[in-house]
Amino acid sequence: MSILGSSRPAPSCRRRRERERAAEVPARRQVPLRETRQAWILLAPEKLFLPDAIAVEILKRVDGRRTSGEIVDELAAAFQAPRDVIERDVATMLGDLAAKGTIAL
Repeated sequence: MSILGSSRPAPSCRRRRERERAAEVPARRQVPLRETRQAWILLAPEKLFLPDAIAVEILKRVDGRRTSGEIVDELAAAFQAPRDVIERDVATMLGDLAAKGTIAL
């Protein structure tokens, strides 16, 4: 039981468990990622997402074979950035896209 008297885990614990679970399960896009003349777009039913350059690098690796942990490792190596920072950003982005139904975790 938490300090507030709820039997639900604290939000930080839930997020950590979600990140740990996501690191073990391959993520896959539910909708296509396409490159247009000057930008990448993520097409969803009745929606269009224009991901920034960082999001595109993540989405290119979301193929249904790689786990989010593998994606994080690849990005950390490719951009020589701290793994924990990349892991947090990838988990946040994939969680948001999963909530919108554009990827499956």
